[in-house]
Amino acid sequence: MLVAAGMSLLGAAAGCKSPWNEGDHASSAAGPETAAAGGAGAPVLSAAPLGTPSPWPSVSPVVPSPVPPSGPASVPGLEPIRRVLTDAESKPVYELDPGQRVVALTIDDGPDPRYTPTVLELLQQHGIRATFFLIGENVVEHPGLVKEIADRGHHIANHTWTHPDLRHMSEDKVRDELERTSDLLHRTTGRQPTWFRAPGGDWSPVSLKVSADLGMRNLGWSVDPRDWAQPGTSAITDRILKDVRPGSIVLNHDGGGDRSQTVAALRIYLPALIDSGYFFTAPPN
Repeated sequence: MLVAAGMSLLGAAAGCKSPWNEGDHASSAAGPETAAAGGAGAPVLSAAPLGTPSPWPSVSPVVPSPVPPSGPASVPGLEPIRRVLTDAESKPVYELDPGQRVVALTIDDGPDPRYTPTVLELLQQHGIRATFFLIGENVVEHPGLVKEIADRGHHIANHTWTHPDLRHMSEDKVRDELERTSDLLHRTTGRQPTWFRAPGGDWSPVSLKVSADLGMRNLGWSVDPRDWAQPGTSAITDRILKDVRPGSIVLNHDGGGDRSQTVAALRIYLPALIDSGYFFTAPPN
């Protein structure tokens, strides 16, 4: 149990073959103690057992986009890369490999300068790598915070520009919501988002098509503590600890309102899950 408490599984584990492409993962044999000691801005390091298979579903090869990034935040010489997805790959993923004792922590609606920095410190403390689904309007307001999330090694993902209900929008409007956000995240971090989450988990045939066109898979969740409704720290914590199973994808929020209860719950349930033998995982960058 003590060994489990000192380790945190990442999707890009040392010695693991990345399901995206060769060389698309960061390898390290260092443990979370090293990651925590790195301080602010240090990448989160992998402490996964060597040879552990990735719990993440694979995707097709990547192809370069002919459209280079533009704007003052562009990364010189870097062209966006978009993945070619099959129809099956474009369907939302709601859980990972249930045969592995892994949990994917996903954090929506940020970044928010009131709560995101504390969340990052907690993740660093426990050597955990998470996936942040970011809203374009918030990225515009807090680009430095977005860079910090990326610099710490977390996965950057698309959560639309304004957080609308996509089910009642035209294809052009949906594409604008997703493409603007992907382009801004790419210019801000140098990463082309490869995962998308519809606000509220409300996908539509149109949004699934557009996300696939932009090379993004769709990530849902299997554990929802409804932290966005501010039910209380105990309720958030209890729901997560009760519902988590091997392969669970947990939904939390660091933006969109008062997230102090979420932060307090993270302080409790993260070490509890680690002590229970769970590892945390995120897609490789």
